[in-house]
Amino acid sequence: MQRKLASLFLVFAALLAPKAHAQFGSGIVYDPTQSAHAIQQLSQGEQELQKWAQELQKWEQHLQKEEQIYTTAYQTMNQVIAAYNLAYQMSRMPQNLAARYQSDFSRWTVFSNPSLAASNTSGITSAWLNALDLGNPTRAASAYSGAVIQVQSYPSSGLSAMDSTTQAVVQNQYASSEIGQANVTNLLSTLGTIRSDSQTFQQKLANLESDTYSTDPSQQTEVGVLAKINTATMLQIHSQQDANQILAAAAAQQALDAKEKLDERNRLINQAIYFQQNFSNVMQQTTSGISNALQSISLSPNGR
Repeated sequence: MQRKLASLFLVFAALLAPKAHAQFGSGIVYDPTQSAHAIQQLSQGEQELQKWAQELQKWEQHLQKEEQIYTTAYQTMNQVIAAYNLAYQMSRMPQNLAARYQSDFSRWTVFSNPSLAASNTSGITSAWLNALDLGNPTRAASAYSGAVIQVQSYPSSGLSAMDSTTQAVVQNQYASSEIGQANVTNLLSTLGTIRSDSQTFQQKLANLESDTYSTDPSQQTEVGVLAKINTATMLQIHSQQDANQILAAAAAQQALDAKEKLDERNRLINQAIYFQQNFSNVMQQTTSGISNALQSISLSPNGR
């Protein structure tokens, strides 16, 4: 490129140079001063052309950088647009989602309703049902004491007059009654507390369901969806906790039933052991008693 520009400049300078008139037969006159001046101009022109070539090269590099920046910016813009379109698509809710998937769920029933008022005798029924609906240990204990036949206490003289085996049996039966009372009152209190909180819990579920199926964009943001997922998890944990409470109360009652069965089996075993150990003495006492009775009858003056 530089060589071509220099050649063109030389031709152009030759055309512009002043013509000298021939003084001799050849027709051309050589002027050293003009030649030196022309060479100097050509050298300066070549230097200017080299500077221009360097500037052009710099501009070419600058344009290449600008082209790279533009290409990168254009690619980034396309990526941002694609990400926005994806986010917009992900944020849109199906219009018929609630119609396709929304469903009702089971609700706690209320025991203490007006239909039972006519059959409520002496307030016993209402106290029990209120304990089932509202919970509270004090309310549950009051309902139990009013609805269950209370066990009476043995007089101290009567219990002490019994032998040790009979005393153990009686004390065992008292223990079963007291454990049963504790289990029943705890079950009433637990179920009543769960029922009492069920209305609030159902409202929370209804709010979560409404927000889940809502077509409002503010309810379908990424943070909003994550918040609903966390809320659903917490509600599930609370529900599982209530279920565990009921299962624990039922397990306690099963433990009492198992105890009573074990007590009955142990009583039968103890009776068998007592029979084996005391059969001969009892039979001997019985036989002696019968023989003495027969002898007394036969030796009496009026005996026949």
